[in-house]
Amino acid sequence: MRGRVPFRALLRSEWTKLRSIRSTWWCTALYLLIVGGIGWLAAASTDTAPRSDVALGVALTGFGVGQLVVLVLGVLAVTTEFASGMAQVSLTVAPRRTRLLLAKTLVVTLYCALLTAVLTVVCAAAAFTLTEVPGGGLALTSPEVLRPMGLQVVHGALVAVLAVALGAVLRSTAGAVGIGAALVFVLPPALALWGKELALRASQALPALRVGEDAFAAVATTWPVGLVVVAGWAVLAWLLGAVLLERRDV
Repeated sequence: MRGRVPFRALLRSEWTKLRSIRSTWWCTALYLLIVGGIGWLAAASTDTAPRSDVALGVALTGFGVGQLVVLVLGVLAVTTEFASGMAQVSLTVAPRRTRLLLAKTLVVTLYCALLTAVLTVVCAAAAFTLTEVPGGGLALTSPEVLRPMGLQVVHGALVAVLAVALGAVLRSTAGAVGIGAALVFVLPPALALWGKELALRASQALPALRVGEDAFAAVATTWPVGLVVVAGWAVLAWLLGAVLLERRDV
């Protein structure tokens, strides 16, 4: 039986588990409410913007806090299974643990990416409807609008990968959420406020939450640098989680 479970079956199983836990739907509702609500309020409070990317950036502000919900959702997708004892059943059916973790990561990441894509469109609609931009309004098809929207979806997906990885490494909801929140939300702005050169460099090296192309309340970096940093943390944490999952007892 070892290794004979089709990967498609693992994906279906992980989707069933994800949608079966109540926390998934609470997190989904909070994510939609926080990001969508703040986005429309921010756009409504901004009558005019000099450029389309500025108008969109204001409407995307809610992602700065809302992505913490993605972090919680991803962590709970892993830790709830270990806390309930379902992990032992899953590992018995699919003993190749890295393969199982990959399936869970794909399902959680795709779900969070889909939610983020929907919310990005909602925020863009708010900017288009409520914020006046010289030259005919928000140019929805221009690169300066499409690029931040695409990056927002990518960053939402990377936060989900990091969250699943932390859950696999620590197997503790409180520990994984606490460390994840410190890495993406607390330490980057705290180090930026400290102001010393070493602290500023450390802030840039952490996977700070991002709003469109910009770091949220942290030391500014270009979007390619920010993307590489967040992706690097997510991949390294996931690899560590996979190694520990293989070596630990259930």
